[in-house]
Amino acid sequence: MNDAQSAKLPEPTNARRGWLRWRRRWPLLIVVVLLGAGATAWYVHRSPPTQDAAAASKGPGRGARGVEAVPVGVATVSSQDIRVIQNALGTVTPLATVTVQAQVSGQLTQVAFVEGQTVHKGDFLLEIDPRPYQAALAQAQGQLVKDQAALEEAKMDLVRYQELVEKKSIMRQQAEDQKWIVVQNEGAVQVDRAQVATAQINLGFCHIVSPTDGRIGLRLVDPGNFVQVGSSGTNLAVITRMQPMTVVFALPEDGLPAVIARQRAGAKLQVQAYDRSGTHLLDTGTLSAIDSQINTSTGTVNLKAQFANANGVLFPNQFVNVVLQVDVLTGAVAVPTAAIQRGSNGTFVYVVKPDNTVTMTLVKTGPTDGASVAALSGLNPGDRVVIDGADKLRDGAPVSIPTGK
Repeated sequence: MNDAQSAKLPEPTNARRGWLRWRRRWPLLIVVVLLGAGATAWYVHRSPPTQDAAAASKGPGRGARGVEAVPVGVATVSSQDIRVIQNALGTVTPLATVTVQAQVSGQLTQVAFVEGQTVHKGDFLLEIDPRPYQAALAQAQGQLVKDQAALEEAKMDLVRYQELVEKKSIMRQQAEDQKWIVVQNEGAVQVDRAQVATAQINLGFCHIVSPTDGRIGLRLVDPGNFVQVGSSGTNLAVITRMQPMTVVFALPEDGLPAVIARQRAGAKLQVQAYDRSGTHLLDTGTLSAIDSQINTSTGTVNLKAQFANANGVLFPNQFVNVVLQVDVLTGAVAVPTAAIQRGSNGTFVYVVKPDNTVTMTLVKTGPTDGASVAALSGLNPGDRVVIDGADKLRDGAPVSIPTGK
């Protein structure tokens, strides 16, 4: 467009000039409106709520500042006796185990016991064919009679020779010789008597009786077998004494001084035997002996406890959990072991205050007895401590406690 053409355009009116000015300014107005709306929203959210709104925000299960309370389980610290105990693993060991063996060779003709039955000392158990030993006894007795007769004859000759010597009818040397013949016959009689006694003993070995009280196991040889002395076939049965029963267990050498000190003071230390799971008490006994040496490879020492085993629940070679009571803390402050927590500053518990908030309290613990541990410092009887849910707590946190706790 040239200057001539542009000069011919009409001039804009006043209304059009106003419209053009507003059109240039409306983006700025939109920005101002948006900034005002943002400032208003920020102010509303930042201003404190009214009293009713704050109360409504707490709701059930919230603390004084509106923080949600943590549900926990609690227990009350009590005063009770706490045992000073040492735990160990033990093996049931009988006081006596006797293996019945054949002491003479021969055919086993009779088994008189029932496998697994309880027998008493002197009860008839087995019999070996006695006939060869009866014959041997008769032979020894016959030889004894023969030699006794020879002895009597020699004594009579000695008397007669001594009379003849006095009459000087024979030489004194003959009487002296006869004297030593009598001595020889006396020796032969003694040998015969010993052989008779041996034959009687061997004959008695054919009739086998129980050497002790106890429970007899399974028979090891059936009737009809030939048993021999000095071979594996001589073991006929095993008898185990069931009452009383002992348990052998090992303790670390560090725990030995306290046990020895209590024994020297004349105390009879109580020992409890529990089953493999450690939950069922089998029997209660007393410590009876301490080994004379420490095992250098394990750093432990063996101890032995004796139990009455009246119910027969302790069985030889049975595995048991042993609880040795060394001492008792009377009137100790007892805390559930579940309440004890461990941190960088040591052991602590969460104590519940009257306003249902918790405070972290350092405690010094002592011996543990079952589900309780002795608190040597930091707690008093009657304090309530958290035993469940402590992992969600911090010092000063609000808690909610089930009704009645």
